[in-house]
Amino acid sequence: MCGRYALYGPHSRLREQFGVEPGEFAARYNIAPSQDAPVIRGGADGGRELILARWGLLPSWVKEPGRLAQPINAKLETAGEKPMFRHAFRRSRVLVPASGFYEWTPVAGYKQPYFVRPPGGEALFGFGGLLEHWAGPEGRLLSFSILTTAANEAMRPIHERMPVIIRPEDYAAWLDPGVTDAHLVRELAGEYPPAAMEVYPVGRAVGNPRAQGPGLIEPIG
Repeated sequence: MCGRYALYGPHSRLREQFGVEPGEFAARYNIAPSQDAPVIRGGADGGRELILARWGLLPSWVKEPGRLAQPINAKLETAGEKPMFRHAFRRSRVLVPASGFYEWTPVAGYKQPYFVRPPGGEALFGFGGLLEHWAGPEGRLLSFSILTTAANEAMRPIHERMPVIIRPEDYAAWLDPGVTDAHLVRELAGEYPPAAMEVYPVGRAVGNPRAQGPGLIEPIG
C-alpha cells in the first residue's frame, strides 16, 4: 500500500521530468490521506498540467459522500473492473509526483518506517494514479487514489505491496485517455526495477501526520 509520501526539492524537477510548469508550492515531507497534493494530468491540448487534488477518491456518481469510504489506494490487478475505479482506470489516469514514499514493517513490537526514493534522491517517482471529478451541493472536488501493485525485490522484505511507479518513457501513454484497454494499462504499470529504488529506515516521527521537515527522511541506524 501507500499511506504517506513526500514531495520536495527543486521545482525544476517537475518541469524537467514531467514537462509541467511547477507553479508555487511548499516542500512536503509527510503528505497524508485527505490532504491536497499535486497530480499531473493530460491537458486538452495534448500537453500536461499540474493540478491540486485531494488524496482519497470520491467518484462522480456518489450521492452521499459521508456514507462511502474514499480509498487512498486502488489495486492495479482489480481497479479496471471495480465500479469505484474502473472509469478513472480507463479514462482519467494521472501521475502523482513524489520524492519518495514511506512504508512500515513490524519490528520487535513496533512498526519501523522506511523511506523509499530514487537513488541519491536526485529524481522523482511518478506514481500511477486515478483522478475523479465530483460535484454536489457542497461544491466541486477533484480527488485521487494511488494504484498499488505487488512488491518488487527491493520492497518485498518490508511490505507485500508498493505504489505503481510509471517509467518516464511510459508517461505519455499513461496519461493518454485514448488508451482504454485494461490489459494495456496494466502493462504500462509493469514491475519497477529494484535498482532504481533506494530503501532505508527513518525515525518514527513520520507516524504523526502533523510532522514535517527534512529530518523525517534522514536515515537512522
